[in-house]
Amino acid sequence: MHDAPGSASSNGAPTATPSAASSDDVAFAAELAHGAGELLLKLRAELGFADPKALKAAGDREANDYLLGRLGAERSGDAVLSEEGKGESGRIGTARLDADRVWIIDPLDGTREYAEAGRDDWAVHVALWQRGLGLTASAVALPAQSVTLRTDERYAVPEALPAVPRIAVSRTRPPAEAEAVAAALGAELVPMGSAGAKVMAVVAGTVDAYVHAGGQFEWDSAAPVAVALASGWHATRIDGAPLQYNNPDPYLPDLLVCRPDLAGPALEAIAGPR
Repeated sequence: MHDAPGSASSNGAPTATPSAASSDDVAFAAELAHGAGELLLKLRAELGFADPKALKAAGDREANDYLLGRLGAERSGDAVLSEEGKGESGRIGTARLDADRVWIIDPLDGTREYAEAGRDDWAVHVALWQRGLGLTASAVALPAQSVTLRTDERYAVPEALPAVPRIAVSRTRPPAEAEAVAAALGAELVPMGSAGAKVMAVVAGTVDAYVHAGGQFEWDSAAPVAVALASGWHATRIDGAPLQYNNPDPYLPDLLVCRPDLAGPALEAIAGPR
């Protein structure tokens, strides 16, 4: 039976249960993310930056082919939802709605940054959703930073909140919700590239929060959210509702990832005067 859009997944599953992931699945997710990242770095070096459009297209295509090829060969019984997928591996696929295991992947998150020389704020996302558990084994590679973060490693929340909190936002159009949080907290807005890079900046302690309200899909947030939740960071919709994955419509437009002690004030600022 298919879950209704926006509802909790079957059996009222939580957003994520990283502790339920098998070590093999986590290692595989990290290997996939790292492998796609190495491919993207090689492609970037070979093609250069003279034709950004061609580089973006090649990166999306080749990273997706690599991930789908590995998943098809080594996890053939699992379903896939990919940003670049077609048919059953794309957003209109239906097999994943009845599957017990679904890989939600973004082969290249931050194509704009990938095609700009010198930028390292782009990522590869690999997440496993399991029925009744939500997100489990997941990894986010930041290839240009030589880092892959994963759900079986812990990234501690710094004890001290900076005097001026930092909020990661889009490079092009920070949402009004982020500006409201910044005003309420006396925070600084930090423009940054891909969603994965922003969430991983929170997890790494480079920034203290990421507020997004401009439209995203499940593949934009699944792996980063799983990694953040595994280490105890806050991750919800901007109204405080839980993030749910493997919905018939993968549109998941807003996100708040932050230090746990900022969640209450941030959600109040977003909600506005009552």
